[in-house]
Order: sequence, then C-alpha cells, then structure tokens
Amino acid sequence: MSISVQHISKSFKKVTAVNDVSFEVNEGELFGLIGPDGAGKTTIFRILTTLFFADKGTATVAGFDVVADYKEIRNNVGYMPGKFSLYQDLTVKENLDFFATIFGTTIEENYDLIKDIYIQIEPFKKRRAGALSGGMKQKLALSCALIHKPKVLFLDEPTTGVDPVSRKEFWEMLKRLQQKGITILVSTPYMDEAELCDRIALIQHGKILQIDTPQEIIKHYPKKIYDVRADNMYRLIESLKSFEHHYSVYPFGEFVHYTDKREDFNPQELQQYLAANDHQNIKIEITKTTIEDTFMELAK
Repeated sequence: MSISVQHISKSFKKVTAVNDVSFEVNEGELFGLIGPDGAGKTTIFRILTTLFFADKGTATVAGFDVVADYKEIRNNVGYMPGKFSLYQDLTVKENLDFFATIFGTTIEENYDLIKDIYIQIEPFKKRRAGALSGGMKQKLALSCALIHKPKVLFLDEPTTGVDPVSRKEFWEMLKRLQQKGITILVSTPYMDEAELCDRIALIQHGKILQIDTPQEIIKHYPKKIYDVRADNMYRLIESLKSFEHHYSVYPFGEFVHYTDKREDFNPQELQQYLAANDHQNIKIEITKTTIEDTFMELAK
C-alpha cells in the first residue's frame, strides 16, 4: 500500500477541515480527491506531506509514518501545491538546479523522468519563472517535484486556472508518469477530470462521500437524468423546482439536469407542464450520468 489514511481529523479553531477520513492508495495508482474548494483536500495533502499534524488518526506514505518518519517521507515524495510556489526571480533552469541540489541529485541524473515535460519548457530555460505562462509554470513545478525521482507524487489542484489545452496535456503527462511506477494522488474541483483517475474519493465538508472507480460510482446513480432546455433558463429552473414530482434540479452547462421522483416518469407530461407555464423552445431528452451528477446527489 503506497498511502494509508486511517480516521484522520483536523480542525482549525471552530472549523473542522477534515472529519474522520480514511482511504488507501495502491502502489502505482492514480487516485483522485474530488471536491469543491473548502472540502478539505489541501489539508489532507498537507498532513500527508508532513506539513500539518492531524488532531486524530494515523497515516503512512511509502511505508513511512507521517509523524515518526517525516524526514523519510520528505525525501520520497514530490509535492506540487495548488499555488505556484517556486522562486519567481530565478530562471527555469535555476529553479530546477536548486531543487535537484536540495535532494542531492542533478537534472542529468533523473533527466529521463522529466524529459517529456522539460523539453516543452527547455526553450525558455533562461526565462524567469515569474514571466512564464500558467501552463509553463505548471510544467516547471511538476519537473521540480519529480527531479529527485519520488515514489509518491502529490498534486494539489494542479490544473486550476490553466487553459483547457494545458489541462489535457497535463493529464497525458500524468498517465505517462504512472506508467513509470509512480503513485499519484491528485486533487481537483473539476468533476470531468475525475473520470481520468483509476479510483476517486468524493469529498465534501471534510468527509468522504464515496470511494470507487469513476465507472462504478456513475453506474450506481439511482435515477435517470434528463437534459431540459428552454429560452429562459432562470425561469425554467424555477418552474422545474415548482413541479410537484421533481427530485432534483440544477444547471448543467447549457441545460438543466432534471430527475423525477417517479419510476414511470413520462417526459411528455413535463413538456406539457412547461408549455402551460409559457416556456418556449422546450427540449427534453435523457442524458448520461456524470460524476458531477453523482456528487450532487451524495452531497444533498
């Protein structure tokens, strides 16, 4: 077992950030902590990377206890925090050299591990880190986290604020790193990224809602979901919430996701109800369940 978390709790004054959290990550697994801001993801990461002490519970990383063996953990993990935290006044190469030196290694020694990432920023190696684009900063931070060849990689919301193309490239890089035997724990508020993980833990208000593969979590969603659209989305949401048989109603992109309390629900009945309430260009069709739908259901 690469990461083991058993009944971890952590509070800050009156706020409980993590509440009796337990999960395990297998060696070589890409595991996702999925939840909105304030769910407790960063606090869990800081406990596992020995930056915080838990109030209760125990945890091990790469076989080392997060309290008793903190020095060994720091030598065996890579940590990329959510906020860009490299030295902005140093160049790309100077940052890499600095982190390599701290861990008693060199860029050349572990170049094979970072090659696929570093070649994309190498043309800018003399540019100061603070002058890089968001996607380039992300690649530099990942390279620095990998330079000492860690056994476990912690990535705290690594794609927040990054453009869609860079997000896609980043997840492709993670898949390649996983193939090299590195265990990866990644957190993200983006529900679409959850489906790129081997397994995920859905977290809200410091508590784990569910742990499984994305496919299994989606499969066990209890209702059929319908995409509903009309000319006035705000009025549409209000009308759907007023429909006596509604089970859940929430916006989802250009549609509203609707579920009904009844097993024998007939969409035509809803169409007639909306038309009677003066809605125009009504469209109702069944749609696929997503991780976001499941999260909304579990977080009720």
